[in-house]
Amino acid sequence: MRVFLRRVRRRRRSVLGSTCYRSSAYHPLRPWQVRERSFRPTPLGRRGLDPQEVREFLDRVAGDLAAVYDALAQSRRETDRIKNALRRWQSEQAQARNERGYDR
Repeated sequence: MRVFLRRVRRRRRSVLGSTCYRSSAYHPLRPWQVRERSFRPTPLGRRGLDPQEVREFLDRVAGDLAAVYDALAQSRRETDRIKNALRRWQSEQAQARNERGYDR
């Protein structure tokens, strides 16, 4: 589990911000692709799925999830910034309205 989390953290660094350049051939995973994904069976004499293929797929899913969470965090920061600006503006307007009311 620790190895997986290290890979996710490493991958997260590479998908942060605008410094991430991806090939035009790269397309983010869609939910239906995850649901319909199938893996090759291992060679004869072994049971299960090809571990390398599963690992590559999990790395890609983890990278896409990291990108989604980063975009969500950025969106929340932008929302907070806009809300704070609106609160400041409303306070300034209310203060100006109160000052005009006292001047009369």
